[in-house]
Amino acid sequence: MLLLAGLVLLALVFHTQILGAMGAYLVQAVPPQKADAALVLAGDGWGNRMLTAAQLVRDGFVPKALVSGPDGAYGLHECDLAIPFAVKHGYPESYFVHMEHSARSTVTEAQAVLPVIRRMGIHRLIVVTSNFHTHRAGAIFRKLAPDLTILIVAAPDENFTPNGWWHNREAQKTFVVEWEKTVANWIGL
Repeated sequence: MLLLAGLVLLALVFHTQILGAMGAYLVQAVPPQKADAALVLAGDGWGNRMLTAAQLVRDGFVPKALVSGPDGAYGLHECDLAIPFAVKHGYPESYFVHMEHSARSTVTEAQAVLPVIRRMGIHRLIVVTSNFHTHRAGAIFRKLAPDLTILIVAAPDENFTPNGWWHNREAQKTFVVEWEKTVANWIGL
């Protein structure tokens, strides 16, 4: 009982550091670097991933942004919505390449796009995803593409910050869901 009480007391005293470390674990990204292309992962309905990739093209880190686009919303692929969004924000449509598929998870998305990426002759790829998704996405892409150099660049998320996610209801939900998916990935689900 004393051991349990001691652990609870330590958790209470150091809860900010513990929660921050758990949030920071989810974020594993690098600063932008030169690459053959950027891949915008699907699943960001706010456009942060898209605008981050567009800026990578504008800044000369990559010549093109490949826009992953599962089918779904009103019979459209996500890339059919994301590219006009970026154009509306001042980026030329010529920056982007549609990558339509029907994947519903990061694993199946990687399985859908990686063969196309290889056929395009891409060897060094920046994967752009939300900050909270960087660790898991990097692990998946590196596992499925050991022949490629995979660089993970984080797009900002309005709600999730690794060292303060517990103060925001949307970030709390994001944290729980991403940790569920991380654990599921660890055990092969």
